[in-house]
Amino acid sequence: MRIGHIKLANRLFAAPMAGVTDRPFRQLCKRLGAGYAVSEMVTSRKDLWTSLKTSRRADHEGEIEPIAVQIAGTDAAMMGEAAAYNVDRGAQIIDINMGCPAKKVCNKWAGSALMKDEALALEIVEAVVAACAPHNVPVTLKMRTGWCASEKNAVRIARAAESAGIAMVAVHGRTREQGYTGFAEYDTVAAVKRSLRIPVVANGDIDSPQKARAVFAATGADAIMIGRAAQGRPWIFREIAHFLETGEEAAPPRVAEVKAWLVEHLGDHYRLHGEYAGVRSARKHIGWTLRGLPGGADFRAEMNTIESCEAQIKAVGDWFDALADSAPLMPAPTRAAGGAIH
Repeated sequence: MRIGHIKLANRLFAAPMAGVTDRPFRQLCKRLGAGYAVSEMVTSRKDLWTSLKTSRRADHEGEIEPIAVQIAGTDAAMMGEAAAYNVDRGAQIIDINMGCPAKKVCNKWAGSALMKDEALALEIVEAVVAACAPHNVPVTLKMRTGWCASEKNAVRIARAAESAGIAMVAVHGRTREQGYTGFAEYDTVAAVKRSLRIPVVANGDIDSPQKARAVFAATGADAIMIGRAAQGRPWIFREIAHFLETGEEAAPPRVAEVKAWLVEHLGDHYRLHGEYAGVRSARKHIGWTLRGLPGGADFRAEMNTIESCEAQIKAVGDWFDALADSAPLMPAPTRAAGGAIH
């Protein structure tokens, strides 16, 4: 599996998620089997590049390669400048955000809203490719199936993007109108795959090894991209890899392993975000890991009152030690089903 000239470790990708896929989380996913992970979206607005949020998103110190940065915006020239800015700071792959359904993004006609204006979308692709070409940095595109059910133009946009020099396309099997409701459909992803020569990645509702295999079969995709299912369960990548290779489910991780992974992740998280923001933003990662586990809801309520890194990490360690005494292997959490292939 390659993106342009860059060879990847495997075909299992961690999707970019705002407020989630910071450098520590990407590192964790890569250590647990993801062959590729994309950053949170970085704005193309130059006046925000020096903000604390953007500077953290552009921090790649010690990151496992390849380093992929997603950029978002609505002005072609600004997007080209943003691409060059992030390449100067270590990005080896630039990804264009044409898939985010969030209102605060789409209301500014960025993210998946760009799919409503195909001319502008192509202008942005051309500007970013032109900015990256002198540095031999591949450009990828993440998008949805279209704006709404009656305007599914993913195939048309993907073809134009390939002609403009895009090296890979990832397609989330929902329209912008759907947000994250309902189920992802994969017929459009398969149609994009049939239409292109470059790699195509399937995204949406892939939440188990069995679903991963089914999506590969249904779409013919070159890779799959996992987002929400990796929240609190980053070892899903190694579970999928094991299942695809052997046809058998991997044994669940030991509680002590999960504790070690989470504690290491929290340490990385605090170092990037600092004490005040780190403790608060770490709560969601801890909560996702506890989701559906015996006693997890009660501990989460207690943990949300903790104000220091030291106390938070000790509380997490103590809770997992107690869990290990009663269940050495990680219990299976209660999760909503991702749905059948549509």
